[in-house]
Amino acid sequence: MEKKSVSVTLQHVTKRFKNTRGKADIIAVNDADFVIEAGELVTLLGPSGCGKTTTLRMIAGFELPTEGKIFIGSEDVTMLPPNKRDTATMFQSYGLFPHMSVFDNVAYGLKLRGLPVEEISRRVNETLVLVGLKDYGDRAPSKLSGGQQQRVALARSLIVTPSVLLLDEPLSNLDALLREQMRIEIRKIQKSLGITAIYVTHDRVEAMSLSDRVVVMKDGYVRQIGAPDEIYEAPDSRFVAGFVGKAEFFPVKVVSKDGGLWTCSLGNKTVQVAQAAPDVNVGDDAVVMARPESLRFEEKGKGYIDGVVRLNVYLGNSMESFVETSFGEVLVQLDDPRSKKVYREGEEVSIAFTPDRVRLLSKNED
Repeated sequence: MEKKSVSVTLQHVTKRFKNTRGKADIIAVNDADFVIEAGELVTLLGPSGCGKTTTLRMIAGFELPTEGKIFIGSEDVTMLPPNKRDTATMFQSYGLFPHMSVFDNVAYGLKLRGLPVEEISRRVNETLVLVGLKDYGDRAPSKLSGGQQQRVALARSLIVTPSVLLLDEPLSNLDALLREQMRIEIRKIQKSLGITAIYVTHDRVEAMSLSDRVVVMKDGYVRQIGAPDEIYEAPDSRFVAGFVGKAEFFPVKVVSKDGGLWTCSLGNKTVQVAQAAPDVNVGDDAVVMARPESLRFEEKGKGYIDGVVRLNVYLGNSMESFVETSFGEVLVQLDDPRSKKVYREGEEVSIAFTPDRVRLLSKNED
């Protein structure tokens, strides 16, 4: 299968929907401006109504932007219909033709293009091998599992060798185990083909495990763009921090900055933090964002926050301890609990962290 790799560029793209009841227009996407590099798999991540699917639909041509431009490679496709764009979309529903075999479902797009029978057969068989369905060509879709039907849908999208593959929550109808298996397969196939792919999901695990980069959206705005580890370790807002993973927030006053360390007051304690979001300044009321695995237990009075362990949840490779403190309930994750001291429920503890494992964020969301 021929590899094609092009970039996708959104230049100040906005989408407004007219409100027919005389109220203000609904702004689904507000000034989206970013580039998806050739060969990248980029995930649009956010809660329902954040604008991620509308963004995907504008790239596909199913919606037209109110403002801005969209480029696929160097071509301005802003006003082109879907069939004039070199894209293929894999939807949430399988959308397979029940009266056709797996082979004919996959071959459908090539038949519409009038390709020779021999070439269609060759390409269908190659694509079925690619998605792990080599021996399933003669089966009806109704005889396949959910995961197998999803593979057929993926094969049907890939066989037309699009420059850009668009995936709109394609795994949401599968159970947890199949979702995990399929996202690994999608990533393997995307990397092997070198195809540019844009994936829409509200599932942070999918986004973090699949993506080269993640575009986090909220209320129509792009809130942050970065590699999965960057988004997780260095979020720029409380929303992003909380959406991509578990996070604890401790209110502090930013007292000073000396070199690379910020000094803050946390209750009656002084703490230091090595990293901060761009909008944090000395003198601000802010929060320290800490991932549960970045926190650790000390003897009572020796850490920054004292509390009582109320619940321990054993997860095999980790232990989650829920601690009642003056700042509310705090979750502390102990990785490899057999190698660490585990405080029993009802014991008094103190919670600490190191400066480079936490991050200062603005107290107020914009």
